[in-house]
Amino acid sequence: MNKTYIIGEIGINHQGDLSIAKRLIDIAAAAGCDAVKFQKRNPDVCVPEHQKNQPRKWQGEEMTYLEYKYKVEFGKEEYDEIDRYCKEQGIAWSASPWDMDSLKFLQQYDLPFIKLPSAMLTNDELLHACVNKGWKVIFSTGMSTQEEIDHAVQILRSAKNVTGNTSKIGLLHCNSTYPAPVNELNLSAIKTLQEKYPDFEIGYSGHELTIGTTVASVLLGASIIERHITLDRNMEGSDHMASVTPWGLFKLVSGIRELEQAYGNGVIEVTESEKAVREKLRG
Repeated sequence: MNKTYIIGEIGINHQGDLSIAKRLIDIAAAAGCDAVKFQKRNPDVCVPEHQKNQPRKWQGEEMTYLEYKYKVEFGKEEYDEIDRYCKEQGIAWSASPWDMDSLKFLQQYDLPFIKLPSAMLTNDELLHACVNKGWKVIFSTGMSTQEEIDHAVQILRSAKNVTGNTSKIGLLHCNSTYPAPVNELNLSAIKTLQEKYPDFEIGYSGHELTIGTTVASVLLGASIIERHITLDRNMEGSDHMASVTPWGLFKLVSGIRELEQAYGNGVIEVTESEKAVREKLRG
């Protein structure tokens, strides 16, 4: 079994506070994640017009929903520091662009991949553009039909052929409910995706409360794992409840790494450690 690529999804769980972002980077690096990931938006583009002036209370302050989205959005100064800090901590980082402005913004950084969220699976322009920029593209399939996934795959394959992008595309099985009910995770869909798209790298983006189900997804063939991470599930914000706490992240990563060691090659034979025991007990 090859090493699983593990992404700690910080998203907007930093609350717009760079010090919280750094603490989460520290935790992900210490736990053994390969990368952390954020989310990048232009709120003026991403927030629907009818929602922009809706009232929102954030950290005790009354504001509009648009103002709230700007409160939790990092700009160039913060991402420059994230880029520097991640290099210092020895962990990769990336972000999910939710619009073309954000994709252009991320081009100024040397990122190992670009991750498209499930909500953007039907954004043909963004799918095309990510591949055209030469990045390794990873995308999630939450709340999508088989036909929608097929359409996204067709666009990505076509863009790869035109641009000559040789990076293998990552496709993550996902349930977009926060938190996702265990009986709706449908982990066997990982096998379905492997059979249907053999030229893609299949993974799993989990939003469930449990950890064991995510470890099990690796046994089913997921080679990329993404989980939201938080300092505390009780923090204010929509994503914290479906996120993994620091303790949970250490358990998750160690569980995946133990599985990788334990998987073996399937050949029945006497192991090195058994030889002395065999000699003692069988003579």
